[in-house]
Amino acid sequence: MNRPKRIAIGADHGGFELKARLASHLKQAGYALEDVGTSSHEAVDYPVYARAVAEAVSQGRADVGIMIDGAGIGSCMVANKVPNVRAALAYDLSSARNSREHNDANVLTLGAGLIGGGLAEQIVDLWLSTECTEPRHLDRVAMFADSGPSAGDGPRATSGGEAIAGLNLSDADIDRVVSRLQQILGPMTGADSAGPGVGENPDTAREFVRLGATGLTSVSAAERPGSIPGDLARYIDHTLLKPDATEERVRKLCAEALEFNFRSVCVNPTWVRLAAELLRGSDVLTCTVVGFPLGANEPQIKAMEARRAIRNGAREIDMVINIGALKSGNDELVFRDIQAVVEDCVDGNAVCKVILETALLTDAEKRRACELVRSARAHFVKTSTGFSTGGATVSDVALMAEVVRGAGMEVKASGGISSYQDAKAMIEAGATRLGASASIGIVQEAKSTSMSA
Repeated sequence: MNRPKRIAIGADHGGFELKARLASHLKQAGYALEDVGTSSHEAVDYPVYARAVAEAVSQGRADVGIMIDGAGIGSCMVANKVPNVRAALAYDLSSARNSREHNDANVLTLGAGLIGGGLAEQIVDLWLSTECTEPRHLDRVAMFADSGPSAGDGPRATSGGEAIAGLNLSDADIDRVVSRLQQILGPMTGADSAGPGVGENPDTAREFVRLGATGLTSVSAAERPGSIPGDLARYIDHTLLKPDATEERVRKLCAEALEFNFRSVCVNPTWVRLAAELLRGSDVLTCTVVGFPLGANEPQIKAMEARRAIRNGAREIDMVINIGALKSGNDELVFRDIQAVVEDCVDGNAVCKVILETALLTDAEKRRACELVRSARAHFVKTSTGFSTGGATVSDVALMAEVVRGAGMEVKASGGISSYQDAKAMIEAGATRLGASASIGIVQEAKSTSMSA
């Protein structure tokens, strides 16, 4: 949709003051407003005003609408019952941008009890200036209007399949899900395993899917940070990122990964297609790097790198953030930088790990970076490239794990991990993945230590 000029704005008594502030802000910016009320602190019912805002948009009197109540949730529900309205609740800049860029939202709901006036102005400005232009997003928005079974119809099973948690999944669909879980998780082994993993018992995994279980990645050892896995190799990305790496060395790297069953091989982008071919049919993934090692490329270039690597067979992408932008306080650019790659990874069914280069950051900057990675919904935060002034440290891993814990994210430690003791310390601090070029020595030392214990 074109950038809006006419805005319908409304609020209940809880959002009245924030509405007045936003109305003044928007008028100064040159927007034409239709204020549907309320006009005082006297208690009113928010559904009345939420519907009035939504109807102004539905009937064409306004290009977009903004509605404020205490939490923004109820108003969003009401607005979405009005034909041709796509209402979205935003509580930060990320959700505001996504609601427009991905979903072409035309009504914004805000919670006056959740955000302050300054943030609300930033959210509104970003929301109004963001457009949905990407064809794949527009195609999905068009699906909103498609007719289909209503909630009252109940779940329907497809031919030869079952109705699962409101989805129509056939047996073939379930098999594809289980196959993907096996690829992501691999078998769980070792004393810390609560039972057979997806790789060992696909029938159990199928039952989880049939029951509508979500978050199956929590079955992995990543949900038990600090425990030393019985099969340490499955924690390790077997890495070769040196600029003088030859085809012969890459082939040797892949052969080693297959022999020791490492989680992945991590190679420079030029070797992705070769590695993917050599590893096809195995449990070893192909990983590559984006914006490596400086992180100073523009977001669009990093996204293009990621897309190309995924097409060539990469299943994991380790990207470097824009370090200079972070240190300059330009968090908006850092977020866009990460999000651009995350979106392509999600579309390509790949994992995104975000390298912070912790040796160049203060603790406050590390925390800020982790929060941005978390907001962009990447899968991992990662310490280092291995090409800067320092690598992973136990204190950095612990700090990163603390920030992202509870968000379903993981921590990868890389750079300078050369012994079993190094690996053990990183895992105990909260790392769930290790990047190392000394992978074989680490695994052999771990087995030797286990046998002598």
